[in-house]
Amino acid sequence: MKTLRVNLIGREYDILIEKNLLAKTGELIRKRLSPNKVFVVTDETVDALYGKTVLDSLCAQGFDTKLVSLPAGEETKCLAELSRLYSEALSFSITRKDMIIALGGGVIGDLTGFLAATLLRGIPFVQIPTTLLAQVDSSVGGKVAIDVPEGKNLVGAFYQPKLVIIDPEVLNTLSDRIFFDGLAEVIKYGLIADKGLFEKLEACDSRSELSEWIDEMVYTCCDIKRAVVEEDELDTGKRMILNFGHTLAHVAEKEYQYKTYTHGQAVAFGMVAISEIGEKLSLMPQGIRERIRNMVLKFNLPDYIELSGDLEKTIALDKKNEGAQLNLVLLSEIGCAKVHKIPLCEFVKQLN
Repeated sequence: MKTLRVNLIGREYDILIEKNLLAKTGELIRKRLSPNKVFVVTDETVDALYGKTVLDSLCAQGFDTKLVSLPAGEETKCLAELSRLYSEALSFSITRKDMIIALGGGVIGDLTGFLAATLLRGIPFVQIPTTLLAQVDSSVGGKVAIDVPEGKNLVGAFYQPKLVIIDPEVLNTLSDRIFFDGLAEVIKYGLIADKGLFEKLEACDSRSELSEWIDEMVYTCCDIKRAVVEEDELDTGKRMILNFGHTLAHVAEKEYQYKTYTHGQAVAFGMVAISEIGEKLSLMPQGIRERIRNMVLKFNLPDYIELSGDLEKTIALDKKNEGAQLNLVLLSEIGCAKVHKIPLCEFVKQLN
């Protein structure tokens, strides 16, 4: 088993990575934590595949368990479903000595983490990510949130999990669309922090080739994020680089009501678009945009999404926005990211 330790004083936790780890969930939790009750949140797709495996493992260790299965999709990450979870957890008589598990992709992880952060002013929780995107990115770092009509992830908190359990074997049940959705975040990690990772992705031409080193891929991305989070837990400095491509990605997701494009698809477009702007303004070396574009197209991700809404208003709500200034994440070179401040109006002008 590969283990990464996230060293945040008073909030330390391990990331465990190993194939077929899901069936050991109860054992892993028993060794590290001591809840009486375990409240599991998942979605209907994941429940059908892995709900019983996790529940059986928990019950075998004597935990009193309850599982709630929500509809799959970004629309679930909302106030209505959060309210439902509050009621379900409280009817289970959960206490602050108990535990919550997020079993699923990024939507379930974000929603359940926010539930854990806010219910009874904080209940310990464990992330068990089941998509590539969640395994390499959203399950690590403690960003938890829900969406509101004004935008994505605008209501949230920083709340670190007690443990992250990653079983790369579950990725075999993902459709190509969802697998490559997560790969967009892997591409991002190569671009912002690991040139070797990006070049290894460039050398692959298929999902089967990528799957040959999936454990290494997940470990590398988690290790990059671990280091960034340890340096900047609350996203006031270096952690901003993790949002490369995300400003326009969130705009695209909102404009298409979180239905037409997955998060990873939107990020792929966002990385290409922001690189084009960076090169146009001579803030990035020429040629990077084309390498990113070739990569995303190779893995069936979009290099262009038409945006037609009130871009300035939407981007003004971006978490990297500071009044009239936007913190723009760009690349000094492949493998090295930087943050550049730009007037919001100037940025929007470049989009037109």
